[in-house]
Amino acid sequence: MNDPVSRTILLLDIEKYSDRDDIEQAYLRRMLYGIADRALESAGIDETYRLRADRGDSVMELIDANASVTALLRALLTEVPAQLRAVNRMASRSAQIRLRAVVSTGYVAIDQHGWVGADLNHACRLLDAEVLRAALRERSDDFALCVAQSVHDGIVRHDHPGIPRNAFHAITAAGKNGPLAAWLHGPAPSTGLGGTAGPGTAETPAPDGSGDRPAPDQDPASRPGETTQGTASPGSPVSTGSARSAGAVFNFGAGAPRFGGSLVGGDQHGVSGGTVTGDVHLGGRGEPEGTGRP
Repeated sequence: MNDPVSRTILLLDIEKYSDRDDIEQAYLRRMLYGIADRALESAGIDETYRLRADRGDSVMELIDANASVTALLRALLTEVPAQLRAVNRMASRSAQIRLRAVVSTGYVAIDQHGWVGADLNHACRLLDAEVLRAALRERSDDFALCVAQSVHDGIVRHDHPGIPRNAFHAITAAGKNGPLAAWLHGPAPSTGLGGTAGPGTAETPAPDGSGDRPAPDQDPASRPGETTQGTASPGSPVSTGSARSAGAVFNFGAGAPRFGGSLVGGDQHGVSGGTVTGDVHLGGRGEPEGTGRP
């Protein structure tokens, strides 16, 4: 194996590539290569500075350390979205292309069999992280860019023209060897949709890799506006039992419960099937015992 060399790592991945048939996949690959080439040309990165590897639904570019990472980020933030809009404007629904991207830096060893290195593994795990997938799912545009901590520290945090520091947000991705800190351009995905904003908290992958999450089930006791069934004697709590029972019954017994002041504000709604027995007084404070209202 050759000695590791310093490289900028660019990864671009097509969303839902495996859902397409062979003809559509071939078309999407051509579009991906064209978008990558135009973005790197726009950044002034010559072909002699690049090594490309194909991963089927994604492309990996190893870029010489002498090429400007600042220019690359500018091109990714401007040229790639423009290219995606142009392609998708003329494409059918099945041929729409949406991309996730990662920019990282590190050391990579290159030999006749391919590329190897911990920094490359780190970048690939960011690309496949559920937090980045969720970010793209939630966006109306077609592009989600994530940069490694090293790129943020060296480039993004210095607020270079065309690379607004405040547009990047800290995220944490789950890695095989622990959480991976990174920075996402644009808003972080909602909590529970595959990622957590801010370093230090690992994400929860989507079930079955579908990217769709059912709404979390709620405990009946926490559902506002639902009344529980039961029988209350004077001085005991009013409601017990299950909210799913048909009709709520309140038996206040011989005494007349009193509520001082306002009990419930806003519009009031009856409970279907409910029965209230006994006298109920909604009066002000200090009203003498036994002076109820009908």
